[in-house]
Amino acid sequence: MKKQGNTVEIRWHGRGGQGAKTACLLLADVAFSSGKQVQGFPEYGPERMGAPITAYNRISDDKNSVHSNIYHPDYVVVVDETLLHTVDVTSGLSEDGAIIVNSTREPAEVRELLGGYKGKVCTVDAEKISVETLGKNFPNTPMLAAAVKVSNVVENHKFLHDMESSFKHKFASKPYVIDGNMKALRMSMDQVKVG
Repeated sequence: MKKQGNTVEIRWHGRGGQGAKTACLLLADVAFSSGKQVQGFPEYGPERMGAPITAYNRISDDKNSVHSNIYHPDYVVVVDETLLHTVDVTSGLSEDGAIIVNSTREPAEVRELLGGYKGKVCTVDAEKISVETLGKNFPNTPMLAAAVKVSNVVENHKFLHDMESSFKHKFASKPYVIDGNMKALRMSMDQVKVG
């Protein structure tokens, strides 16, 4: 289906249990609270923990009547770098957009794995950030922040404010979780590399 006007479409690739679906839905919540029209949905099959999964965001200033998977995304977020070898993550990806990959590598090194993709390639070490700020490998929080920073689909300060409000609501009895997640978001926004 043809994309409408000012709509931004994002496709997420991850593995079951890594939080790609959760990050997709959080982005939809934050964009909605910013006054946008949103869709956030996973594509389900017989996936189990560790199996490849796909999720989608469609974000727009106007009502969106397209209700299909996203075949020509503006941005692709890859939560697990090993998927670069097994999934065509750049399929349909606009060269005016970007791919954002959870990787310790530089963007130029990741570009070599993308079969000639000519658009922007961005990397962020989401594992290092999450271990440092949360004590465990939860790559979805840093990848969410990197996606917002690169796509600018929500203003950075509004995103951080809304995420903090969301975390305070969800983790009222665990302030250390709020602090860790906010540090992860800020570090990711500062450390995402664009190439």
